[in-house]
Amino acid sequence: MTFRINWFPVITAHASLACYKTYERNENMIQWMNGIFKKVVCIVDETEFNNFKNETDFVVLTESSLDNKEVVLAFCPREEYPKKFKFLKMWTPQNI
Repeated sequence: MTFRINWFPVITAHASLACYKTYERNENMIQWMNGIFKKVVCIVDETEFNNFKNETDFVVLTESSLDNKEVVLAFCPREEYPKKFKFLKMWTPQNI
């Protein structure tokens, strides 16, 4: 799937807010909001995207201009993420 580079800030902003609103009463979310507040944006292929939908505590967002295709997973903060998260490639404008 190919995106125009200017969509990423909007999509990630929506995902961040949707995740917060969904999990705002979650203890890990509260701790994160009152702490470091670190955010990471990663890029995956379609297979990896679908694989990460087997995890817990996340929201999935769709993009109306792409016929409501699922485009983002935003995970609720947690003390420890499964090992596979450590191998994700961080998003930069150069790897579009």
